Amino acid sequence: MGETAVYGLVLAGGRSRRMGRDKALLERGGRSQLEHVHALLERHVQRVFVSTRKEQADEPERSRFEQVVDRYDDLGPLAGILSAMDAYPDVDWLVVACDLPNVGDDTISHLLANRSAEHPFTAYVSSHDGLPEPLCAVWRSIGRGVIRELLGEGIRCPRKILIRSDTHLLAQADPRWLDNVNTPDDLAGSALEAGA
Repeated sequence: MGETAVYGLVLAGGRSRRMGRDKALLERGGRSQLEHVHALLERHVQRVFVSTRKEQADEPERSRFEQVVDRYDDLGPLAGILSAMDAYPDVDWLVVACDLPNVGDDTISHLLANRSAEHPFTAYVSSHDGLPEPLCAVWRSIGRGVIRELLGEGIRCPRKILIRSDTHLLAQADPRWLDNVNTPDDLAGSALEAGA
C-alpha cells in the first residue's frame, strides 16, 4: 500500500426507527456501543471520527468524540461517508456502522491487511446474500468521484454504489462478523443484550 493515511469513521447518525431507541447508545459492558466501536477503530487507525446528523452533534455521548457532521440531507449513511471525504479528501476511510456488535479486532485487521491499492473500495461479502457490505469497508479517497458520479445518477444506497463500482471483495472468516442489530428482536441474544 501507499502512504495514504487511513482514518476511522463510526457511522452513528441513524434515526434508529426500527429499534425504537438510539442504537449508538445501547450499552455493552458498561459503555455505549458507540464508545465500543470508536475504541476498536482507535486500535487500528491514526484518527477516528463519529459521523452524526446536525441535530445529534450536541448529544452528550457523541459530543465526547471528534465528529464529522453531515453536510447532506436525506442520503442516509452515504451522507456521513461523503461528508467525511469532503472534510478530509486526501485520506482513506475505514467506515464501520455502530450497530455491528460482532465486529472485532480480527474483522478490522483482516479488512485493513487486505485492502486494495488499485480499487476504490474494499468490502466484505455478506454471508447472507453474497452482496458487498458497505458499512464495514474501506472507502478510498480515489472513490469520491465514483460516488459523486453515481449520486448524479440517483444512486444513494452505499451497497448499490459498491455493486456498481470496481470493489475489491473479501470473504468473512466468521459469517456472523457483520450481523447487525436493527430491531429489539435482533438485540435479543446479541452481544449487546448479553452485555459482552
